[in-house]
Amino acid sequence: METQRRILEAIRSLLSEGGLTAATVRAICERAGIRPGSFYNLFSSKESAIVTVVREALEAVDPDPDHTGRDTIEDLIDAFVCFVDGRPTLARIYMQMAVTSPGSDSHLAARILRHHRNRLERFTIALARNDPKRTGFETARGAELLLAALNGLALSKIVDPDLDFGAHARSLLAAPLIVGSRT
Repeated sequence: METQRRILEAIRSLLSEGGLTAATVRAICERAGIRPGSFYNLFSSKESAIVTVVREALEAVDPDPDHTGRDTIEDLIDAFVCFVDGRPTLARIYMQMAVTSPGSDSHLAARILRHHRNRLERFTIALARNDPKRTGFETARGAELLLAALNGLALSKIVDPDLDFGAHARSLLAAPLIVGSRT
């Protein structure tokens, strides 16, 4: 749909120019050349429209977009590194929304939680393939620790743009609590 494409393009450009504060509904509508009613016919809120843009960026770097179960833990980490290092504005907005927005928008909170659970499941499956001797609990705990570490590193990257996010993220592959024995 043409109107939706123009809205999403307006959001992308506003986010890259001025971040989350620049992407007001008014600015989005002006940039897209539409009226607010057209915006709200397609999106329930500014946040849901922004989540759509962030989701597209995450999907663009997904190592297994069809979810065939063939991605490795290395692939998943590399995809997150690609997102954080390759799309820093969207990564910053994704982290900000995950931390600040859910309390004010239950629909957005549900989307963020669903995305986190899906990521956790994919990381757990990849870790289980990596070390089939680990128990389900150990594998799930390793996936939780890995995602927590990656999210913490992403926040550190936002605060310190000089942080070598990729090197730190990939170094997590050496942590036995996370990846097990690496058989």
